[in-house]
Amino acid sequence: MSTKKSRQVKSTPGTENGRVTHHTVRRRSVFPFTAIVGQEEMKLALLLNVIDPKIGGVMIMGDRGTGKTTTIRALADLLPEIDVVADDPFNSSPSDPDLMGDSVRQQVEQGVELPVIQKKVTMVDLPLGATEDRVCGTIDIEKALSEGVKAFEPGLLAKANRGILYVDEVNLLDDHLVDVLLDSAASGWNTVEREGISVRHPARFVLVGSGNPEEGELRPQLLDRFGMHAEIRTVKEPALRVQIVEQRTEFDQNPPAFLEKYQAQQEALQQQIVKAQERLKDVTINYDLRVKISQVCSELNVDGLRGDIVTNRAARALAALEGRTEVTVEDIRRVITLCLRHRLRKDPLESIDSGYKVQKVFAEVFGVQEQKEE
Repeated sequence: MSTKKSRQVKSTPGTENGRVTHHTVRRRSVFPFTAIVGQEEMKLALLLNVIDPKIGGVMIMGDRGTGKTTTIRALADLLPEIDVVADDPFNSSPSDPDLMGDSVRQQVEQGVELPVIQKKVTMVDLPLGATEDRVCGTIDIEKALSEGVKAFEPGLLAKANRGILYVDEVNLLDDHLVDVLLDSAASGWNTVEREGISVRHPARFVLVGSGNPEEGELRPQLLDRFGMHAEIRTVKEPALRVQIVEQRTEFDQNPPAFLEKYQAQQEALQQQIVKAQERLKDVTINYDLRVKISQVCSELNVDGLRGDIVTNRAARALAALEGRTEVTVEDIRRVITLCLRHRLRKDPLESIDSGYKVQKVFAEVFGVQEQKEE
């Protein structure tokens, strides 16, 4: 992954079929990630998923107007540019076979020299009314039969490869489409089959869903498929609310000056993410800690093993983010609620918050003092 500065406005002339101007304008108007006040739980979950996309995405539930979309756009803008094969609909990597479309892989195997460009990480917004064809792509059967070629029209999953796929109001999306998204996010591939013709392409993306609990919850079996679950609430403290309003006003009045103010912090965080991605493979987690994580999952009656796997991954990603190669008990404490709260069986008569319940069992199993949630 390239470590080019994400706030850099200058770009190579002619890249992306002359669409540089569009990217420059869009990039300059994105609120900086490091300027976002509060919502630490959401920011942490997003950063960990960027460091290790195999965590399985984030479900963000919270009140309206709490900055969910702003934060996700800010994260996409913060990320370093990546090397992609020019004019490839799947943002294929020039070096990693798992992130290449079939035609690119074949050309690489044949030793063909492919043109490579640098591109911002794509953030794809999934519209609520999207059809399965729009999401997965379509095969032109007529062309396939008459010309004998696989005429594939890529969908949003192709565009989202190596980027972020954001679904606002995911709890209002058709369950079948949510299933398709989660399957692709878990496997890293999208397969489209029509009339005996099959096309497969890489679809490795960070899936981020958001919703308002007042509008209904996702079905438990779908919720369980999201790696992490962040709950965000409207900031109550008047001084903080004033700070958020003032920042937004300052940004809207003069975006370039506001971005300049946060440029050093943005670049520092970007470098931190890049180093964390490189360090991740060296991070270890002690066997005793792994046993205790599974004990917490067992005592909370979490179905399946997803909770165990995601907690291990998230703890390793956090250690990598903070520049360490060994997971600590504190790392586990900070991620375990995010990884398990949505996997607990709901008891309609129970008034205890699921996050509090996770922290209580964690404190008992790990033999540490219970801490209040941040």
